[in-house]
Amino acid sequence: METVILAVVIAVVVLGALGGLIVGSRRRKPLPPPPPKTPDITAPPAEPHVGDEAETPRDEPRRTIEEVDLPGGPAPVAVEEPPAVEEAPGIEIPEPTAGRLVRLRTRLSRSQNALGKGLLTLLSREHLDEETWEEIEDTLLTADVGVQPTQELVEGLRERVKVLGTRTPEELRGLLREELLKLVGTDVDRTVRTEPEDRKPGIVMVVGVNGTGKTTTTGKLARVLVADGRTVVLGAADTFRAAAADQLQTWGERVGAHTVRGPEAGDPASVAFDAVKEGKEMGVDVVLIDTAGRLHTKTGLMDELGKVKRVVEKHAPLDEVLLVLDATTGQNGLVQARVFAEVVDITGIVLTKLDGTAKGGIVVAVQRELGVPVKLVGLGEGADDLAPFEPEAFVDALIGE
Repeated sequence: METVILAVVIAVVVLGALGGLIVGSRRRKPLPPPPPKTPDITAPPAEPHVGDEAETPRDEPRRTIEEVDLPGGPAPVAVEEPPAVEEAPGIEIPEPTAGRLVRLRTRLSRSQNALGKGLLTLLSREHLDEETWEEIEDTLLTADVGVQPTQELVEGLRERVKVLGTRTPEELRGLLREELLKLVGTDVDRTVRTEPEDRKPGIVMVVGVNGTGKTTTTGKLARVLVADGRTVVLGAADTFRAAAADQLQTWGERVGAHTVRGPEAGDPASVAFDAVKEGKEMGVDVVLIDTAGRLHTKTGLMDELGKVKRVVEKHAPLDEVLLVLDATTGQNGLVQARVFAEVVDITGIVLTKLDGTAKGGIVVAVQRELGVPVKLVGLGEGADDLAPFEPEAFVDALIGE
């Protein structure tokens, strides 16, 4: 009996071992190779995540899905399209000078008639005693007219009022207008000289302290000239301020004017020389040179400004040297004017920011200080907010309607 049980156990063990061998062999049998992958070009693009479009560089070609016939049926194919080419901005047509004068005259009258109203109110008093005349002087001095011009105006007014006797508002307005026009000056040539008779191009150098709007004024002056049918080359000789050349070039591109520039921190005189040279070769009418907005207290830098002038005059004499002053700086602007006049021969003044908080008397003071006329005024931030200075329109704006 024991022999039978032992035989049964051995038989069970043998059968179990054979079963394990069979299963193991099946597990070790290699799997069939996977089917080949479809080429990438037939795979549909993955769904984009939020923000993918913003991260895709503009220059990468965009893809569209088209259907093509392949074995087994049509499949989507990504077809590349050429990148879109951005169109260059068109050249602007600046506003004509005549049209902008009307707009600027209106704006000037809104911002500058406080002086005229104050004077008319004082002159309209029944009795003009010494205290009243002192108030008139204070009003003029506060408006940055200057000491000597103020004394001249008050003396003229006192004499005229004494002769006039009875004073109506209309008579007072006319009287004040005449005396102010004497101070501002109506017999001065305020033309920006850009058309020399014996040669081309006319050469204009623009100087001024940082922050007065010098580079912007140069760009706006280019618009004025282009509006009058002139061709212009701009010289970016302000090489010390990184953004100055870019800013001036942008102004030029907007009206189709070529800009000559040099390396940052390069020699300003060299850039000015090259600008005049290229202007001659191109046969343009005017070359405008924007110089560095050097501080008037930096003697070495002021000497360099003189060097720019001397180098440019190796080509031809300068036709204009325009000094840009911020009208809101008052007497500080006169200090700047004196120093610049010692370095270069100033031929004209550009007053920027004459609207707003600027006091109209600065026109009289700076002309008297330098002995040269205000030729251009800026009355805003717009591209065409620069216009020739008109004494009659300015005085009318001061005294109001």
